[in-house]
Amino acid sequence: MFDLDAYGAGLAVVLGIAVAAWLVSIPKRDVSFVDSLWSLFFLALTVTYIALAPALTERAYLLLFLVTVWAVRLSVFITLRNLGQPEDRRYQAIRTDNEPGFWLKSLYLVFGLQAILAWIISLPLLGVVLGGAPLGWIDFAAVTLWLVGFGFEAIGDQQLARFKADPRNAGRVLDTGLWRYTRHPNYFGEACIWWAYYLLALAAGAWWTIIGPLLMTYLLLRISGVSMLEKDIGERRPAYRDYRRRTNTFVPGPPKAPA
Repeated sequence: MFDLDAYGAGLAVVLGIAVAAWLVSIPKRDVSFVDSLWSLFFLALTVTYIALAPALTERAYLLLFLVTVWAVRLSVFITLRNLGQPEDRRYQAIRTDNEPGFWLKSLYLVFGLQAILAWIISLPLLGVVLGGAPLGWIDFAAVTLWLVGFGFEAIGDQQLARFKADPRNAGRVLDTGLWRYTRHPNYFGEACIWWAYYLLALAAGAWWTIIGPLLMTYLLLRISGVSMLEKDIGERRPAYRDYRRRTNTFVPGPPKAPA
């Protein structure tokens, strides 16, 4: 149950979007808006797979609804958060390390790389669209897990945005709400969402698409998520050291007693 033509078309679509976004970034000298495109890559891939599917099931329509809600919410949130801000410090560091010629290198270091990662991770989405099994209890479990993940991601994002918007919190660490139980509720929620998509693929018979959630979870924990954010945050915010000691890194849990 694999359609190479549909999968290849998905790659062509996201690479086309990446090239267009790269062209926009050159005069702006800012590649940060690639973060707003990240979730939209998956929406574009889902639409492509559905458009090329020989037949559609109720599960495919369910997937389209879930991906659309998640992708649009995340893209709008990131866009509004970055509006009027300078280029993200992560990309500033990449720019500094790759000058001269970052304007050209960013095509493959930033835009192309993210497009290809999204394409690989999207395998469960393809599996859901191609599968023909009827809806069952695994689909119910998938939707339940998706709701948990969406709640953690959306609520966590809003709590952090509200915290940062208050000038009195400058230099402080958010340790209330969902952030009391995990240092990264938004990333935990993102992982849940992708394992939910995999459960939908599993219910459709596409067990082999597990590379998608595995790669996404690895990226969240080891590459662009937790590890990158926590690399130097203890130096910039000393209070984070105690917060890290008493709060779970990823999976939510009761906070530890103060020393």
